[in-house]
Amino acid sequence: MSALIEKVVGDIGEKKRWQQYRARVRELPPGHRTAVEALERYLLRRGAITEGGVLVDLHEELVGTFEQAASRGTPIGEVVGADPVRFAEVLLGGYAAGEWIAGERQRLVAAFAAAQAQDGAAS
Repeated sequence: MSALIEKVVGDIGEKKRWQQYRARVRELPPGHRTAVEALERYLLRRGAITEGGVLVDLHEELVGTFEQAASRGTPIGEVVGADPVRFAEVLLGGYAAGEWIAGERQRLVAAFAAAQAQDGAAS
């Protein structure tokens, strides 16, 4: 029965983690919260992460970084640097295995290995 429920509504544990993440974001000081929300929007649109657990991991790391910065009084510019896009891309790069394209990359590599094997066998 739980498998059926997860198929219909998704992984309940991941949804709970997402709700906890959102609550943590709401607790940030206004500037830090605005920065996290802007990065979240970018990451959700750019990342194409299809694995829910990986997506939540990424966002938990993001909010954790800003929670630490806020508790230390670190300005947003020191957290992100001069280029927020680069910051987001570097953060996202650590979670590339969760993107849908990761499977396509594996298929491409496997197809080329098979093609090379066939090419070698034909010689």
